[in-house]
Amino acid sequence: MIGDQDTITQVRNRLRRAQGQLAGVITMIDEGRDCKDVVTQLAAVSRALDRAGFKIIASGLRECLTTDGTGDENPMTEEQLEKLFLTLA
Repeated sequence: MIGDQDTITQVRNRLRRAQGQLAGVITMIDEGRDCKDVVTQLAAVSRALDRAGFKIIASGLRECLTTDGTGDENPMTEEQLEKLFLTLA
């Protein structure tokens, strides 16, 4: 679980926006658009994905500290949390 319904909605919206931006980048490449424009839009996609990931991490951090996310009462270790966070770096 990544958080409450509001958080899930925000993450879903960010991911849908990124999906649309990525489709736009693919179209730009197919159309032979300028490299600068393609890279600019690709950077926007990357930021949107990063923000969705950070939102998930931020909202799930409390849950990860108290449970392992599967319903068991084995909280994640500091090392596991760090590894999870760094997957977005």
